[in-house]
Amino acid sequence: MYHVFAFATPNSVKVPIALEELGLDYELHAVNVKKGEQKRDDFLALNPNGKVPVLTDTHRTFVLTESAAILVHLAERHGKLLPTEPLARARTFEQLFIHASGLSPAFGQAGYFRKMAPAGSSAHAIERFGNEAQRQLGLLDRALAQRKFVAGDDYSIADIAHFGWIWRRAFPDLELTGTPNVERWYDSISQRPAVKTAIARAEALAAAAS
Repeated sequence: MYHVFAFATPNSVKVPIALEELGLDYELHAVNVKKGEQKRDDFLALNPNGKVPVLTDTHRTFVLTESAAILVHLAERHGKLLPTEPLARARTFEQLFIHASGLSPAFGQAGYFRKMAPAGSSAHAIERFGNEAQRQLGLLDRALAQRKFVAGDDYSIADIAHFGWIWRRAFPDLELTGTPNVERWYDSISQRPAVKTAIARAEALAAAAS
């Protein structure tokens, strides 16, 4: 059985979504990032970087961090959610890298400066990261204007990766009204039974920890 150390965060939710889509057994363990539990010694022993999510198994024969790496591992090990045809596979990795280097950090920084930064923080930083987050959302919208899913005709781990932050788009104060293709895609993904179940389980972690 897999064990996932996580919370109701945009990066955490990707892992239970993938596990639900793959039909695998797993157990969620709450790491309350609002209370700083990701900085405790017992969690740092799993991930010295002090971030969720973390994936392991019952006997801890491996410990894997970084949500994109976890998604790739699960897809490759269980033979789903990642194309085998070379170009389709490359397109999937292309979107994973866009997410990891572009959309995810832009959304995270925009949310931080808009919601959590100390009073008097740079207005330039707020504008810069807010504009970049909006730009990344526009890039995703243009990609989805050409295809059903973010990397092509088939649902993949690239969709799961992007979905996590679009699900938590309220943190950086973003809306989907100006990106109709993202809105269409998001509505479709959010109705998948595996996604509904994963979100409910992730949100239950936060409810239980409050």
